[in-house]
Amino acid sequence: MPGEHAITGRRAAEIAASVEQAIGQGSLQPGTALPPLRELAAELGVNSNTVAAAYRLLRDRGVIETAGRRGSRVRPRPATTSRDAIRPELPPGVRDLAGGNPDTALLPPLGAALAEAAARYARRPTLYGQAPVDEELAQLARAAFDADGVPDGPIGLTSGSLDAIERVLLAHLRPGDLVALEDPGWGSLADLVPALGLRTAPVGVDDDGPLPDEVRRALEQGARALIVTCRGQNPTGACVSAARAAELRRVLAAHPQLLVIDDDHVSGLTELPVHPLAGSTRHWMFVRSTAKAYGPDLRLAVLTGDVVTMDRVHGRHHLGPGWVSHLLQYTVAHLWRTGAVDTGYVAAAYAVRRDGLVRALAERGVAAHGRSGMNVWVPVPDETFAVTQLLQSGWAVASGSRFRLGSPPGIRVTVSALAPHEVPVLADAIAACVRPQRTGRAG
Repeated sequence: MPGEHAITGRRAAEIAASVEQAIGQGSLQPGTALPPLRELAAELGVNSNTVAAAYRLLRDRGVIETAGRRGSRVRPRPATTSRDAIRPELPPGVRDLAGGNPDTALLPPLGAALAEAAARYARRPTLYGQAPVDEELAQLARAAFDADGVPDGPIGLTSGSLDAIERVLLAHLRPGDLVALEDPGWGSLADLVPALGLRTAPVGVDDDGPLPDEVRRALEQGARALIVTCRGQNPTGACVSAARAAELRRVLAAHPQLLVIDDDHVSGLTELPVHPLAGSTRHWMFVRSTAKAYGPDLRLAVLTGDVVTMDRVHGRHHLGPGWVSHLLQYTVAHLWRTGAVDTGYVAAAYAVRRDGLVRALAERGVAAHGRSGMNVWVPVPDETFAVTQLLQSGWAVASGSRFRLGSPPGIRVTVSALAPHEVPVLADAIAACVRPQRTGRAG
């Protein structure tokens, strides 16, 4: 009843705000069913259309989800809840393999780049009305895109990949539209899409990327956008192969109006080539983040796309932040120009840990995936059991529920902090969770 959940208000906006406040205070828990429209309307003394409008506002904000006659309920991760807020505190001595962060020892030193950026800024401070994209950074980005076969298009900047994806979705879609997402896939995207009032269509993946038949099914269901991780897919490590990209392009050819987004978030720490889908349809965007290779605090991503898409993104960005800090742009330009990251060395360092864990698990009869990037995905029968048992053994891993829409359970292991001598010990602990009756090595 409303009294139990502190739902009040006479107007739709007031009712919606009271629901959000109740969620924030904890009196409405994720997954809790909301009162039926007419019941709540009677309790509040308002028209049922007012409550319907309030629920519609909450749904469009990603706070609740509706299921027709089954009613409405608070989303498992409402948009008002920070992802960090649902991450448990780690006990002392537990190794954190859950955070998804890069190895800080493999990040380049920033002193020289920041000093040069400061010197450039001193010579010519950035003022209102100047070009939003530094010319040198744009040239470096365009040269890299050309080398990777990304079609020609205007260059833009945002504060990270997720910022770019949010802006392009808002530029092309309307609340209620369907977006095809990798499953399992990046948890932040699974949260962002409903928060924008959009619906999700899960697309299964294997080591070579999205499965063509599942992409075709999502498009036949009416998906208006498709988001694909080029390589280092989070959480599975999938990398779109040349053959898979060709298959996907054939599927996309029948849907020229589809918005296609390529997310290349691990550029700089893998030597596997990128096979973009950009240009397969009329509207597209290719976004490349600096966060994984150069440090998460370098909140900068370069993007390109068709002229209409980039004009829309530029326009909305201009009305909001205006531009990405030129100090950051100068810093990244220096890092790219000087080759601050030895891609071969960094890629090899991650591969030793990632491939070593996948191999060690295979020796113990446990299937795992990790073709590229910094994560290994391990299918498990019971996520809660696996995460709890590993925590008791001194290892913190991420529950697969953070990444899944409808795919089978699993756990994600970030190998960034993993030392080679720890691999067998961790593999034993994982095998004990996946195959509790058989914890030794396969003979």
